[in-house]
Amino acid sequence: MIPTSSAEQVLQTLAGFKAYAAGTLLVLELAGTFVFALSGAAAGVKHRLDLFGVLVVSCATATAGGITRDVLIGAVPPAVLRDWRYLGISVVAGLMVFLSRPRPERHQRLRNLILTFDAAGLALFAVSGTQTALGYGLNPVMAALLGMLTGIGGGMLRDVLVSDIPAVLHSDLYAVAALAGALIVVAGHVLNAPPAVSALAGAAVCFGIRVVALWRGWRLPTAGEGKNAVGSADDAGARRDSP
Repeated sequence: MIPTSSAEQVLQTLAGFKAYAAGTLLVLELAGTFVFALSGAAAGVKHRLDLFGVLVVSCATATAGGITRDVLIGAVPPAVLRDWRYLGISVVAGLMVFLSRPRPERHQRLRNLILTFDAAGLALFAVSGTQTALGYGLNPVMAALLGMLTGIGGGMLRDVLVSDIPAVLHSDLYAVAALAGALIVVAGHVLNAPPAVSALAGAAVCFGIRVVALWRGWRLPTAGEGKNAVGSADDAGARRDSP
């Protein structure tokens, strides 16, 4: 049997996580849902989908990572199916992008918005996924990996739905950025830092790495190339400018 003191400590930890999950963590989740939904909707508009198609891509992008995380840790039904705000935020974001009707000449600006929203969603979901996994008792290594999966899940499904190669397979430090943010959160947990501080630091690191990698063209070695881990800025610019 579990000693009384240990049982009380576990209950206190769970109570503290529930309180945090009902406040700061929920805000992170909803913010991540919104920006990922914007990213998905912008991708749908870019590929000239109809209203239904844009909303499908928007909702799928915003919820895929969270659903995957919840199923893997046994938090079923997933939060997306228990709280109407996730779907509501996704639909509102999709409508906002669709009704703005970006003009063809603003194609590059739309692509930049997709990348920016995607980086923000990646950071927020990597952090919230890691903290949720830690709250459910996963060890730090598995929690970091699950946080990374939560961050990249929505972007992967978005790219598949619009017939693109998922960014995580070829893009500038995508999963690496998510894993870095997740590791910051894990480190904060191990050091008993306040969860909100760890979340802010992890999100900032993830977003910063992703944005700087896009700006500087940093990437991992590509199959079939004899280049260094850091690609040339010209190649990176060509990838960003391609339709």
